[in-house]
Amino acid sequence: MATNSIAISKDVEAISFWQGAEVVLGRFFFALIFLLAGANHFSKQTIAFSASQGVPLASIAVPLSGVLAIAGGLSILLGYRAKLGAWLIVLFLIPVTLMMHKFWTVTDPMMAQIQMILFMKNVSMLGGALLISHFGAGPLSLDARRSR
Repeated sequence: MATNSIAISKDVEAISFWQGAEVVLGRFFFALIFLLAGANHFSKQTIAFSASQGVPLASIAVPLSGVLAIAGGLSILLGYRAKLGAWLIVLFLIPVTLMMHKFWTVTDPMMAQIQMILFMKNVSMLGGALLISHFGAGPLSLDARRSR
């Protein structure tokens, strides 16, 4: 009987490891777009394009949005204060989605379709960020290690 209980506990540990690895991979894929795109928010081209789209004070707002994206992405990736990092991503996504992907104002059907796809992509990432803001980083994170 004791042998069976040891085998069960080893299986539970193996499942926990793989579940933790799955969550780390999910955090990596979720954060990657914010880390890569956030760096572009400091370029003159991105600032100029954003200004042409009607972003007010683009020279300040666009780099600030890059800081939000990078800080939130790193927080989620590392699982360090991931709930706060997710709120930074929410704070980033709402104005960016509404200002940069106004598909309802585009007259060219092809461009309107592209902008609607980008709008919906951001809405889905907003949903993911809200889930992280509620559930946190999960296992194999700095937050989980800190709470032990």
